[in-house]
Amino acid sequence: MGFWIACAMGLAIAYLFGSTPTGYLAGRLLQGIDIREHGSRSTGATNVLRTLGKWPALVVLLVDVLKGAGAIVFARWFCRWLTTLPSVTLPAALYSQTWIPWAVCLAGLAALLGHSLSIWLNFTGGKSAAAGLGVLLAMSWPVGLGAAIAFAVALAIFRIVSLGSMLAALTAIALVCSLEQPLPYRLLVIAGGIYVIVRHRANIHRLLAGAEPRLGQVSPEPRTEI
Repeated sequence: MGFWIACAMGLAIAYLFGSTPTGYLAGRLLQGIDIREHGSRSTGATNVLRTLGKWPALVVLLVDVLKGAGAIVFARWFCRWLTTLPSVTLPAALYSQTWIPWAVCLAGLAALLGHSLSIWLNFTGGKSAAAGLGVLLAMSWPVGLGAAIAFAVALAIFRIVSLGSMLAALTAIALVCSLEQPLPYRLLVIAGGIYVIVRHRANIHRLLAGAEPRLGQVSPEPRTEI
């Protein structure tokens, strides 16, 4: 029982990593505004760029990536620390070297859900793309690097953040399935990639209609960012 309670606490901490409302805090601290009432009404870095400027947007982007990576780093440390506690007995069905990837997988998922369903913002938030990149980089850096390159190339060509985010998610899925990765990691990337794309469903409609704003343009509708 103590083992499962400890695991639940670890997942809650990973969720709290992801739920930190970086863009919202930037608006409050820098200009005393609720960024959800400005621009696209998103808490993502692109709306921070439009509303607060380049440097606040860069900080928000980096922190969002770091909180995703931080959840994975914490999960790995927590799992190894947990196995050293004499008061916590690992269930007989679990092996110390095989259950850790599953725990990391669940922690990554918790961080993604925390970013998009933040407890501090009444379970609203961003599209989980930036936090997802951090999860990828910490979990499997080749997959994360490939996703980051796909995003950068798409953004350079099309200047559309949402398109770059979705292409990065698809690239991550393709890479994790083609490279040698543990099954839990593959499942997380597939589920997380699909989740990020689903969170962009309004953007998909605008892309098909030719109405999706490019980087630097004013968004016609709320919640269009990462």
